[in-house]
Amino acid sequence: MIWQLISRNLAPLTLVGAIAAYFYPPAFLIFKDYFLWFFAATMFAIGLVMKPEKAKDALSKPISIFIGVGAQFSIMPALGFAAASIAVWQGASPAIALGFIIVGSAPGAMASNVICYLLGGAVAFSVAMTLLASTLSPFMTPLLVEFLGGEYMDIPFLPMMKTIFLIVVLPLALGMLLHSRFPQYQPNCERVAPAIAALAIIIICSYAVAANQERIAQTPLIIFLLVVVLNAGGYLAGWLVGGLFNFDRKYQITLAVEIGMQNAGLGVALALKHFSPETALPGALFAVWCILTAAGLSRWKKLKENEPISAI
Repeated sequence: MIWQLISRNLAPLTLVGAIAAYFYPPAFLIFKDYFLWFFAATMFAIGLVMKPEKAKDALSKPISIFIGVGAQFSIMPALGFAAASIAVWQGASPAIALGFIIVGSAPGAMASNVICYLLGGAVAFSVAMTLLASTLSPFMTPLLVEFLGGEYMDIPFLPMMKTIFLIVVLPLALGMLLHSRFPQYQPNCERVAPAIAALAIIIICSYAVAANQERIAQTPLIIFLLVVVLNAGGYLAGWLVGGLFNFDRKYQITLAVEIGMQNAGLGVALALKHFSPETALPGALFAVWCILTAAGLSRWKKLKENEPISAI
């Protein structure tokens, strides 16, 4: 019961954690030395419940997968760079600007798979995109951050690549291996693993807020607005790209969610590991906001489906 309560209430719990971290940072600063382990736990949990066989349905349309992942690694990095440029123009520090680029360069993960399901998207397509994007991320994410953010700060390309491999690819592969070797435990994994992933994301985002408590209080409104625009721009761009390539409605929904949400938890983890807490600020704000908007969209869809039919 407690596991379902956590996994089904990611949005409100993330918001509560962020508020608690803001008003009492010491409660979350104790996770300073462990946030990478928490992110690795999310990817391990994803591996435990991810069913590669579900992606077989989407493999009948491989071009769609490549278009989707290509859009992830192009649209959001470009939007992140645009947000960074505006932030610097408005007087933000290079660290904050780099944070927007890191957010835009981290592809989507488990949360997007769940939201796609809730919104009636193509779950198999979402899973296939997650698998491919996660495989490419150790190379593509550091490359994009270095290419787009090198003018703001020195980018440790190889250390970032190593970090992503250790906290994304390795635990994901290990989880998938255990999934295939011990199918008898799958029902328990499907009950517990999503809650573990959700709890780890909540802790990571809350720690990032706690580490930036003073900065958040002094953050200009433009930074918050850029976070909102970046998230909305991703949703809109994904929807338009899906329409441009004549995706059906389910694939359009999925592409919008995958691009609009990104993997803000990974962005926060990378910023905290290789840069300063200030660099993690856009990622922390984006993580909280995109989870809230995605949950809001799913709630709106549910309410819309339950609307009574009006008389004509």
